[in-house]
Amino acid sequence: PSFGFLFDIDGVLVRGKTPIPAAKTAFQKLVNSQGQFLVPVVFVTNAGNCLRQKKADQLHLLFLNPKQISQDQVMMSHSPLRMFKRYHEKCVLVSGQGPLLDIAQDLGFCQPITIETLREKHPWLDVVDHDRRPNVLVSEYFCSHILSVVLFGEPVRWETNLQLIIDVLLTSGYPGNPYHHENYPHVPVLACNMDLMWVAEAQSPRFGHGTFMVCLENIYKKITGKDLKYEALMGKPSKLTYQYAEYLIRAQAAERQWKQPIQTLYAVGGSATLSRDDEIDTSWENELASAAAAHCRSVLVCTGVYNPHTEVPLDTRQSITETVFHGHRDFRFDPGLVEPDHIVPDVDAAVDLVFQLENFAP
Repeated sequence: PSFGFLFDIDGVLVRGKTPIPAAKTAFQKLVNSQGQFLVPVVFVTNAGNCLRQKKADQLHLLFLNPKQISQDQVMMSHSPLRMFKRYHEKCVLVSGQGPLLDIAQDLGFCQPITIETLREKHPWLDVVDHDRRPNVLVSEYFCSHILSVVLFGEPVRWETNLQLIIDVLLTSGYPGNPYHHENYPHVPVLACNMDLMWVAEAQSPRFGHGTFMVCLENIYKKITGKDLKYEALMGKPSKLTYQYAEYLIRAQAAERQWKQPIQTLYAVGGSATLSRDDEIDTSWENELASAAAAHCRSVLVCTGVYNPHTEVPLDTRQSITETVFHGHRDFRFDPGLVEPDHIVPDVDAAVDLVFQLENFAP
């Protein structure tokens, strides 16, 4: 094959924990009788609350043979953090849910600190919930200097996470110290998953990590009058995410000893947003220098957030003021990029379409 698939998970293969029926049919066409994939496939998710292996295990619900998917075929929103090696030796504050320390250490971080650990060291900082306020003022000295903040995904106690992250940003990494507004720019912030909303079992989309980021950005600006800055934004639709996914596609092709170069990537998703953002951090680009597919085609399915009855405005000037743009603050709205190359009912139809376009007969 001279092409590969990048499959979204939520809204394309599953809704919450429920498999979408068309996905089972689609994957029967993608594997041979031995359970091997006929084309290189990477599953791209903006989830960041688990390790790659657990997500691969969850995807086994779609298959008869549990050995069909390896963790190397799964790309979490935080996967590109493996390339940000200059942060790996530093003390980093991690926000999100799930086994955060395991995730951070698996990515290469040597000194991660969770919000909960920071709260235990400075219990008087977290006072929104009156029932969790300490009865006695604790004066434990916390010596670690937090040198960056990593946002893995939406946390559970938003007020605690928002408060402590703001404390780190406004004290140059020494929470508990007085705020110093002149410390700008603040310590680096690396964020994964910018989805404002996502599709689960509910009839309407649910809050995503992007909603938490909107809160954090606006609180920071309200307090300081300045914009919160991101050292890196990753997860769909970041350019970095698709470059890393292509790197994984090429690694699969090389492992299978397929000689044909990968010319086209088909991104099969429930969202049409593919953004041509300007990455702030470019230190990772040398590692992905070989990733240069000639084409990346977006195939939009109608089982996710996308509503086929809404239209993208043709007048860009009007769209900026009249269109509700759900993308992240730092991404430009470009109607030409929001429009998918193809729209199909579901992932099974997407596989059929790509095989037809590529004249590929399994």
